[in-house]
Amino acid sequence: MLESLLPLDRPLVVFDTETTGTNPRMDRIIEIACVKIRPDGSREQFVQRLNPGIPIPAASTAIHGIRESDVASSPRFRDVASALAAFLEGADLAGYNITGFDLPVLRVEFLRAGVPFEITDRRIVDAQRIFFAREPRHLAAAARFYCQTDHAGAHGALADAEMTARVLAGQLQRYAELPRTVVELHEQFCAGLDQDVDPEGRIRLVNGEPTINFGKNRGRLLRDISREEPGFLRWIIKGDFSDPVKQIARKYLPEGG
Repeated sequence: MLESLLPLDRPLVVFDTETTGTNPRMDRIIEIACVKIRPDGSREQFVQRLNPGIPIPAASTAIHGIRESDVASSPRFRDVASALAAFLEGADLAGYNITGFDLPVLRVEFLRAGVPFEITDRRIVDAQRIFFAREPRHLAAAARFYCQTDHAGAHGALADAEMTARVLAGQLQRYAELPRTVVELHEQFCAGLDQDVDPEGRIRLVNGEPTINFGKNRGRLLRDISREEPGFLRWIIKGDFSDPVKQIARKYLPEGG
C-alpha cells in the first residue's frame, strides 16, 4: 500500500530496533526488524534477535519484553553485520524516530563490528518527524490517528516496523500537500542528516566545513577551534569518543599541540 502512495525509484527499508537502553553510543541492539519495499511492490524481511554482550536492564525489559535469557543463544551484532549491510545496500531508510535513535545506534553497532555502513547517498524518511509536525504524539497514537487501529504489537521490532509503514501510508493519504517522492520527503523533513562526518553525529559538515555538533562548542568550525582552543581537541582525543571522532580531532590538532 505504501508504494502505491509513494512511488519508489529504489528500495525503501522500514526498520525498527529494540535495545538495552536509550544511549545510542553505549547501548546495544537486541532485536532489529527490517521491511524492504521494492519499487515493484514486493517485500522482503530481515528480522534478528541479538545477544548484546551486556546486561539488559529490567527497565528496558519492561518496555520490550526481551530478557537476557531470551537472547543468550542469539548471535552478536558482529556475526550478522555483513548480512545486514548487504540487505540494506542501495536502499533508502525509513522508520519511526530513526533519526533520533535507531539510525545512530545502528551506525555505532556497524562501527563496532568493523563493517562499512554509509548514509551519505541514502534518503531518510522519519514518520515521527512528519507526525510531530502535524499531530505531536507517539507511534501508538499515530496508528489510531492515521490507521484507525490500536497498535497491539507496540515495542516488538517487526510489529513497529510494519505499523510505521502503515502510518506512513496513512500520512500520505491524509496530507495531500506532502511530497510524493522519497527524495522530497527527505529534503523537507530530514535534510542535513546525511552530513554527519562520523557515526555518532558529533561532527557535521556545514557549508562543507567540519563543525562541532555537541556541547558548548556546537556550531564552531574545527579549523577555528584548532587555532583558538586546541585543548578542546585534546579533550576529545582522550575522552569517551569513537575512533572516527578522535581521528578527526587529531587531524585538526596543531603540530606540537
